[in-house]
Amino acid sequence: MVTGRWGHGLLRLAYGEQQVAGGFWCALGKMEFSMGKNWALAPMLLGCAAIGLPALGLATPAIAEPAMVSQRSTDRANAPTNAPIDATTRANTGQSSPQMAEPRRFTARDVFDLEWADAPEISPDGRQALYLRRFNDIMTDRTRAHVWIVNLDGSGQEPLLADEGSYRSPRWSPDGDRIAYLRSVSGRTQLHVYYLRSGRSALIGSFARSPGSLTWSPDGETLGFTMAVAADSDTLVRSPTPPPGASWAARPVMIDRARYRTNAAGFVELAYTHIFTIPAEGGTARQWTTGDFNHGGALSFTPDGDAILFSANRNPGWELQSREADIYAVSLGTQDRAGGTLTRLTDRPGFEFSPRVSPDGRTIGYLAYSNAPEPFVPTDVFVMDRDGGNSRNLTADLDRRAGNLQWLSRSQLSFTYQMRGENHIGVVGTNGQRRRAVEGIGGTTIGRPYVSGTYDAGAQSTLVYTKGSAQRPADLYVSRNGREQRLTDLNRDLLDQRDLGNVTRFTYSSSLDGLEVDGWMITPPDYQPGKTYPLIIEIHGGPHLAYGPHFSAELQRMAAAGYVVIYDNHRGSIGYGSAFANLLKYKYSSPDDFADHMSAVDWAIANGYADERNLFIAGGSAGGIATAYAVGLTDRFNAAMAAKPVINWVSKVLTADSYIGQIANQFPGPPWEHLDHYWQRSPLSLVGNVTTPTMLITGEEDWRTPMSETEQFYQALQYREVPSAMVRIPGTNHGIASRPSLLNAKTDYTLAWFAKYRVDEAAPD
Repeated sequence: MVTGRWGHGLLRLAYGEQQVAGGFWCALGKMEFSMGKNWALAPMLLGCAAIGLPALGLATPAIAEPAMVSQRSTDRANAPTNAPIDATTRANTGQSSPQMAEPRRFTARDVFDLEWADAPEISPDGRQALYLRRFNDIMTDRTRAHVWIVNLDGSGQEPLLADEGSYRSPRWSPDGDRIAYLRSVSGRTQLHVYYLRSGRSALIGSFARSPGSLTWSPDGETLGFTMAVAADSDTLVRSPTPPPGASWAARPVMIDRARYRTNAAGFVELAYTHIFTIPAEGGTARQWTTGDFNHGGALSFTPDGDAILFSANRNPGWELQSREADIYAVSLGTQDRAGGTLTRLTDRPGFEFSPRVSPDGRTIGYLAYSNAPEPFVPTDVFVMDRDGGNSRNLTADLDRRAGNLQWLSRSQLSFTYQMRGENHIGVVGTNGQRRRAVEGIGGTTIGRPYVSGTYDAGAQSTLVYTKGSAQRPADLYVSRNGREQRLTDLNRDLLDQRDLGNVTRFTYSSSLDGLEVDGWMITPPDYQPGKTYPLIIEIHGGPHLAYGPHFSAELQRMAAAGYVVIYDNHRGSIGYGSAFANLLKYKYSSPDDFADHMSAVDWAIANGYADERNLFIAGGSAGGIATAYAVGLTDRFNAAMAAKPVINWVSKVLTADSYIGQIANQFPGPPWEHLDHYWQRSPLSLVGNVTTPTMLITGEEDWRTPMSETEQFYQALQYREVPSAMVRIPGTNHGIASRPSLLNAKTDYTLAWFAKYRVDEAAPD
């Protein structure tokens, strides 16, 4: 097993003339991060003066007067007491005595020193694996990735591509002597092939648009990939050409299509994704698909190299169909034929994708889910004959979301699926026999404790995968014949020197209907049994996603600040079956999920962990919706932080990039036909009840939950003179924590806001 640190520099935070260690200085105006000699604009906090908030300092937070909350003890008639905590985690509580030294707390600076493994790829001979070693570059404020190679017997690893660049999609050639990879240089994406014997790389192609789904042909002579191709649009108006030297206004842009903007890219040009190949020794890329359709997803060559399989929706009116796609094969040209012939292999209603041709070429595995208008539908593993006949579902009784399908042998497929906050690797035979091969992969999301993880299947039924824990981001592991071996320990030098909050699992019953709900609790690193602590409940997004017992930089920093942090997989979460996930059908957000969250809070109070005078609530995306909805139903919380929330569902579905699928699957119909329903689900309908001081944090380029949603709630709260603040993050979309400094900023603003309304222990009840 290999350990080590890949150094990333130093951090200094400064705001104007005020330098703060571990905290933020808040004022109307500009705030800046100092990173060496580079200065980057930080978010602006608006509304400070309106609420008497000249400064938010985390290093020495000012204690506010006790908040006037009148219903701290309400809605707890069904609170359970002495609920059991998972015995597997109680043994390692990390509980300290009053005489124990001050803990070595996890800090914002430590976020820049984290490393984690991702995207393993097993060599054809099964002796080694490539993987991406991700880290946060403190000088560029970006998450970068280097390519490392590790021996699967655990004898060592070494960097393969580890310079100033950032790399993705490393792929072994079939003979194992070359590695294809992608990197971005000067605004273009380059495709390279690295020759292992010589240690040299060849530039194969350079593209203005980024290739995806990079795949070797079976003979190693060709690389397949997907790439967007610009399309011609109808011109309604032909404008005159300005004379030489003239300075005219930018020309108007006419849009006449349903899908015209994405959260990732904003307004997008008219382009469609197609299938390409390029010679592995360099040459001209050749496009094999045509038409105004998107072709892509995972690619799979047939063993003879005569065709590539992919997924596409080529139906008329495809733009308004969010759950329709079929498996196609496109023939590749030879000296004897032109190629480019499409064969449709599936035609069932629903979404078929991720085709994988078996090693012998006789069978095709693929994933599929139905087009039922439900918020959640399971994804199953299917197989069919090479010609598309004899299709059959191998996981009909699993009732989970299968993913990352691969052939493990000639008769077995491996895949991922979620179960109660964990991600597992399952194996199913073409005869339908199924088993769990690996439990608990994950660790590839470091901000919040989402279920995650990647893996690769290789020779001799070898599985290499990422796996973390509540105390560690992802390391690399290998499993052979059911025996697991850890290959890396990337954060031992950092996290062995930190006292992290202990994570324990608990279950509780919802006060709504007695539904059993999973929850997790993080206690402060200096936690003392019998003492109560301020509590933060943090709510996951989705809502059809899930948290689990996984490392979380954001939540560990909250625990380091002295909070007990709880989070739950409320009704609507995945990993518990379709019935559980769809309990929120036409009900997000609602008093139903609110009851689940409040019951978790009451569990923490009843079992002696939480100080009921100091209750706080936070969440992002769907968790932001739940937070904004909750403060309209209760005044028990001292303060709230809603990140990137939906506030008004009527305006949201008609301004966001996700409107097509959301209207079809999460609502009974469009808002002009069901206005009352949309309003009932909207936190804005309850804003007249809100007294809780509320902060909102959203990216200014968010097109998933647009900034206009945040502004509606902020202005309503300001109009009602409710203490409120709006944090706008420039140049950022829905992924407001996508850069490490912004991940820290989100946590810093949250903690500073909560510190303002935190009640001193010495204050009277």
